[in-house]
Amino acid sequence: MTFVVGENCIKCKYTDCVEVCPVDCFYEGPNMLVIHPDECIDCALCEPECPVDAIFSEDELPDEQQDFLEINREMAESWENITEKQDPLPDAEDWDGKPDKRELLER
Repeated sequence: MTFVVGENCIKCKYTDCVEVCPVDCFYEGPNMLVIHPDECIDCALCEPECPVDAIFSEDELPDEQQDFLEINREMAESWENITEKQDPLPDAEDWDGKPDKRELLER
C-alpha cells in the first residue's frame, strides 16, 4: 500500500508533507509533488500535513484520480527527491480546490 499525491497538488505544491516523511519518498516537479510508491511505507504521517488535502491512501484515492498512482510512479523516477519544506508556489492559494488541473501538470 502507498500514499498518492492527487490532482489538487498541481499548481499549489505545498511541501509541509515532506519533512514528516521518515523515508524521504517525495519527489518535486515544476508544479507538484509526488510520492514514490515503492519507497512509501504507508505510515500516514504526510496525509494530515497537506493543507490542500491532496494526499490519499491508495485505497481511498477517488475513482476519477486513479491515474495519479501511475503519475506518481512515473514522475518519481525522473524528478528530484525533496526532503525539506519550501515555500509553496506564489499563487497556491488561488489554485486550491480548482477542478480540472490535470492538464496543467508540468512534467
